[in-house]
Amino acid sequence: MSNLKNAFDSGAFAITAEMAPPKGCDFSHILHVAELLKGRVHAVNVTDFQSSSLKASSIGLCIKLKQAGFEPILQMTGRDRSRMAIQGDMLAAAAFGIDNILALTGDHTTVGDCKESKPVFDLDSVGILLAAKLLESGKDCGGNALEGAAPTFYLGSSCTPEYEPLPLHMIKMKKKVDAGAKYFQTQGVYDIEHFKRFMDEASKLDCKVMAGIIPLKSAGMARYMNKNVPGINVPEELIARLKGSADAVKEGIMISAELISKIKEQGLCHGVHVMAIGAEENVPPILDQAGL
Repeated sequence: MSNLKNAFDSGAFAITAEMAPPKGCDFSHILHVAELLKGRVHAVNVTDFQSSSLKASSIGLCIKLKQAGFEPILQMTGRDRSRMAIQGDMLAAAAFGIDNILALTGDHTTVGDCKESKPVFDLDSVGILLAAKLLESGKDCGGNALEGAAPTFYLGSSCTPEYEPLPLHMIKMKKKVDAGAKYFQTQGVYDIEHFKRFMDEASKLDCKVMAGIIPLKSAGMARYMNKNVPGINVPEELIARLKGSADAVKEGIMISAELISKIKEQGLCHGVHVMAIGAEENVPPILDQAGL
């Protein structure tokens, strides 16, 4: 049974953190960093060739984390796999007791570091959710019966609070909910008022929402994301704080903690998902400063 689901069902403020597999086959460093999160998060979300860059596979690190006593969330993108490969990886994950899946369409290969790799996109995020539900019914993508017991998954996907027009995004989220998504992890949230507007609409859907928290490391990083990352809106006042700080990394940690505190205290959503992007050791200080 999914610990993340149990946290939601109990009314707890759910906390997850993101981790990327290494660009290699030595998992020792990332597993050492993971130990810092033990007892601090309900689950660890493992990226799947994030930004279309080659890393070890998501399922590999998920298995390692499961063996180390963590609850992993298997990210599954449609960019690199056919529906047969997607369902095969889902069955393999279930065999290792990995029941949390986050369905994503995935960035195109042209933005990554293996630009000649051919994209697949047989299924988008909705199709991946439906493929998981089909396995739960005991059937594969060809309608053939599975051998033995059918797997059980706790399914989620992503959403973008800053997306415009918002009504169109709500239609997309509703399609994901109808396909089986029980929870959403959002793109990075920096503007609380904009997030409130988003949650006014998202709260009408039958799902849980976790606010994405991306710690800022510098004013330059914030401006880069505003310009290049879809769905990111870092207010100028936060950029000014980073620019005027003697230690921008510490200031970014403080900003993230403040955002989490406001979200929790105001009861805006059901939890937070911290995406430290290669600086996972900063997650515990963020949670400490947020009082979690």
